Amino acid sequence: MYQPQSPYTDIALQTLIHYLQHGDIRKLKLEGIPKDLFQIQRSCFVSLHLQNGDLRGCIGTIEPQEKNLVQEISRNAISAAMKDSRFHALTLEELDEISFSVDVLTEAEPISDLDELDPQIYGIVVSDGSFRRGVLLPGLEGIDTVEKQIEIAKRKAGLNRSELHELTIKRFTSNRYH
Repeated sequence: MYQPQSPYTDIALQTLIHYLQHGDIRKLKLEGIPKDLFQIQRSCFVSLHLQNGDLRGCIGTIEPQEKNLVQEISRNAISAAMKDSRFHALTLEELDEISFSVDVLTEAEPISDLDELDPQIYGIVVSDGSFRRGVLLPGLEGIDTVEKQIEIAKRKAGLNRSELHELTIKRFTSNRYH
């Protein structure tokens, strides 16, 4: 089974083990988690990967939805495992084949020029000003140009036909933990 290298991924793993065994996390008692993570409110993404590196689920938040980072990670771990529409819900038997990463995000800030972007440093949020928005984390393999990063984020939001001048682009950084 996957061995977390950080308290962030340890939260995700403990949450999913409990959730898959009990169907909820009401009685979850996290062990060995630093107390300061219960004091921080941040957004995050939780990604699940197969042993060969293929994505198995990824869901997150751009703005915090929970009262602390521990709850945010737990919420997004369950969503990534059970609600990512690209994959079937994870089973307890599959958990042995999964590794985790958790991206803890900074607050997204608007950009005024594409020169302010770098897909290795900044993730992006592309929006048409309504409810449609696409998010792409920084440092993703194979995404090495700003144009490709924007194209993928637009596609994720269903904004393929929108012109760049019609969109709002925000950038953020993240720290990725395994």
